[in-house]
Amino acid sequence: MLNKFDIQIRTEQEHAVIETAGYLNDALGEQLSEKARGLIQDGYTQLVINLEKTTLINSIGISILIEIIEALDEREGTLNFCGLSATQERTFRMMAIAKYAGIFPDEEAAIANL
Repeated sequence: MLNKFDIQIRTEQEHAVIETAGYLNDALGEQLSEKARGLIQDGYTQLVINLEKTTLINSIGISILIEIIEALDEREGTLNFCGLSATQERTFRMMAIAKYAGIFPDEEAAIANL
């Protein structure tokens, strides 16, 4: 079960939403990184990553999320997360990810705060 993962992307005129499902490790992380880089290259600098269906994130997954934050920062973009578990939110705050990206309870709030 932990090896199954999926990424769905929805684009709007001003932003894109990336939904992940599965264990955010090196395999899912690399796919997420590729998709995010592609969106940024296509001009999407306001991104939401919905982690509602991602129950586990390892250190490689965290480092890939930080790379996405840095790529958006270079373009003066914005990244918001939503759907985090309580443990994920504590980890993001402890690692100061919340200082560089927004954390919201749901996708609607994450989009509204881009």
